[in-house]
Amino acid sequence: MGNPFRRRPSGPTLSAAAADRQGRILQVAIKALGASDAMTFLNAHHDALGARPLDLAIASADGFGAVEATLLERA
Repeated sequence: MGNPFRRRPSGPTLSAAAADRQGRILQVAIKALGASDAMTFLNAHHDALGARPLDLAIASADGFGAVEATLLERA
């Protein structure tokens, strides 16, 4: 029997693959831009990508690749 007082997540949770991509793109961004600029880049809409880079990277391997390529171009 589980703990009845345990807090359940209030929002959607990431799959293991999505969580892995999130961690990896954060590492790439910090290495390329530094911590502060990485957070700004990942969380702001990027016109060339057509979305928030973090959302794209989490959504699919192709999205991860597009964001990674954009970061490597900026570095």
